[in-house]
Amino acid sequence: MREQMEEREGAGLIPRAITRVLGESSVAALATIVEGPAGTVGAKLLVEATGALTGSLKDAELDERVARHAPLFLASRVEAKTFKAEELGYVNTEQRSVRVLFERIEPAPRLVICGAGHVGAALARIALSVGYRMTLIDDRADFLTRERFPDEGIELLHARTWTTAVAEAVGQGRGVSVAVVTRGHNEDEECLRAVVAARPDYVGLIGSKRRTNIVLDRLRADGAVDEATLNEVRAPIGLDIGAVSPQEVALAIMAEIVAERRAGTGAPLSAWRRARMKDEG
Repeated sequence: MREQMEEREGAGLIPRAITRVLGESSVAALATIVEGPAGTVGAKLLVEATGALTGSLKDAELDERVARHAPLFLASRVEAKTFKAEELGYVNTEQRSVRVLFERIEPAPRLVICGAGHVGAALARIALSVGYRMTLIDDRADFLTRERFPDEGIELLHARTWTTAVAEAVGQGRGVSVAVVTRGHNEDEECLRAVVAARPDYVGLIGSKRRTNIVLDRLRADGAVDEATLNEVRAPIGLDIGAVSPQEVALAIMAEIVAERRAGTGAPLSAWRRARMKDEG
């Protein structure tokens, strides 16, 4: 066990492992002792989604407890959280004062937008402003100009075919959200077929209930996509905020994407107050 810990503690291993995780568009939890006995504070252990470990907290049992807890932390989607050792099931009475900081390690979130019309353009600008890496796809080259999108943070991708462009932009899907906001049923269907194959974290399709049902029914009819995958598509896309203008629709879409990433409910933060006032009234 000690030999395994020493192998994982080599100088520079954690920074290199983090660089690799980010390069692979993967995710990991970095655990750091922030309170504990002398000589342990600052010790780090990187736990990858695959279960691979790099580094050590200088205690084999604590390493094991942290590694077991890491998947739960990653599933919670919070950016960082501190835990007491006993919360992790670590009961060594000599080190009950240990506190471990968990931090989420992952690339900046990406948003791929299929369709550079009014809604797609507005969504690209909003997403960029909240820190998303952006790729905007359209099959109309004249819609993808730097005159329309001067910010270099918005990657412009001309789709000679939607299938190849979407596959290129979405990649393996981890950490990627996709908004399908094209101009018609055929374009929606071609985009969505390519998108669901990559299984990104979030998929949304713009349109009325009727329009989105037409597209989903086409995919369902030819058996190209299984029912469980189709059920994960947000269609119609976005939260209900009564949006009317393209900018408002884009805001509703972005709100749902952020809520999905952060495990938010989309409910008003003031709901508890109004519920209390109703009960008291």
